[in-house]
Amino acid sequence: MTTHMEIAILGAGFAGLGMAIQLKRRGVRDFVVFERASEVGGTWRDNTYPGCACDIKSDLYSFSFAPNPDWTHKYARQPEILAYLKATTDRFEVRPHLRLGHEMQRAEWDAGVALWRIQTSGGEYTARVLISGHGPLIQPKWPDIPGLNSFQGQKFHSARWDHSVDLTGRRVAVIGTGASAIQFVPEVQQLAGQLTVFQRTAPWIMPRMDHPTSEGRRRLFRRFPLLQRLQRQWLFGVAEARFLSFTHERFRAAAESIGRRHLEAQVSDPTLRAQLTPTYRAGCKRILVSDDYYPALTQPNVDLVTDAIREVRGNRLVTQGGQEREFDVLIGGTGFDATHPPVASIIFGTGGRSLAQAWRPHMEALHGTTVAGFPNLFLIVGPNTALGHNSIVYIAEAQIAYILHALSYLDASGLAALEPIPQAQAAYNAALQEKLARSVWVQGGCTSYYLDDTGRNSTLWPERASRFRRTLRRFNPALYWGLLSPERPPPLLTHPRAAK
Repeated sequence: MTTHMEIAILGAGFAGLGMAIQLKRRGVRDFVVFERASEVGGTWRDNTYPGCACDIKSDLYSFSFAPNPDWTHKYARQPEILAYLKATTDRFEVRPHLRLGHEMQRAEWDAGVALWRIQTSGGEYTARVLISGHGPLIQPKWPDIPGLNSFQGQKFHSARWDHSVDLTGRRVAVIGTGASAIQFVPEVQQLAGQLTVFQRTAPWIMPRMDHPTSEGRRRLFRRFPLLQRLQRQWLFGVAEARFLSFTHERFRAAAESIGRRHLEAQVSDPTLRAQLTPTYRAGCKRILVSDDYYPALTQPNVDLVTDAIREVRGNRLVTQGGQEREFDVLIGGTGFDATHPPVASIIFGTGGRSLAQAWRPHMEALHGTTVAGFPNLFLIVGPNTALGHNSIVYIAEAQIAYILHALSYLDASGLAALEPIPQAQAAYNAALQEKLARSVWVQGGCTSYYLDDTGRNSTLWPERASRFRRTLRRFNPALYWGLLSPERPPPLLTHPRAAK
């Protein structure tokens, strides 16, 4: 039996839940949220490694419509963020719409009836609109090292942390020094007998200056929510100002000076300090924040290896220089494949072409939200929407508002479906790439997960976050063409006053 819902949402992380909540607030009831796991949370459910926390300040890394006065730290820890998402799900009564344990296996546009036909592990569905909140950082990425898959010790990726493995007194190897690694390395260092960190490229690391929040602050925010909203606006403005370090040489030089002073203050050994000094411009890769990563590397049970790994033999890692080191446990801190999202291979648009085929060789979308050839498909945190300086939740909320405008237009026009005009999508992305081609993310002297196989930056938004929201402030029908229906389709949205 096939179940029909007017709107289907994929994923129950920040993006999918944010979309679901806003539909509920508009009075919409005819929607479903597919989630392959047994609980909501997205990346904050999946990443449970020791030390896991956000690197955006707590008051900013949350929904604007659901502030949390009870964050216990300046930077929220993973368990708190997950608890926040669960509580928000319950508060806005989204659970009846969740289909947990429903992994989407295929979604295909049926032009004959203007519907998405969706196969999940929990049954078949049809939907007029498909909204994907799959997120860009869900597919763990391992490096291509000969013999890695046959490592004879215990091996796991930071995004799939194996808590059954006792690291106490063990010989542990960590491959990678990205955002996750600098959080879990200090925790592993305290347990391991010997910890060896294999670094390909030294990251730029800025002071984190984290601290617990006081009970007085939490009490004040609970009593006067306006104060927390003002705090959020202040933090947003500071983050927007930080964008200057990506675009202006003077501000970038100042940021690099802060990073170098931070390294010098925490690492006294000149040899180790030289190994940890980045050789590219700040911002080319993701800028990290930490106060305990550098000190962890100075401990006597830690080695930093900058010689590339040539191969894995049994439980030994062999570097290009021929040195062999034996380990009990291997942990991947090598990030994610952000430019080849797995969901693209199971979504099929007009003519049976998959999204992965449409995105060959480059991912692209109009406003990072809609894709030519895929009617009534909307993406949240799609191509060229990620930020290097501010909260991705802000971007997701801007896209959610844009999707609601698009659905309102569908209701008002009586169209069965809409999709971007290819020329409009191409012009939008050409303008983005012109800006990105001159940016530090492309010209900064590094390689990063921002870039695809051809060196094109298909992940980042090249301007301030506020500019992205202004760009999506209104829905422009001239950028789209619509599919007429012989009968006026039922409304997708309900006026807020109709909500119960």
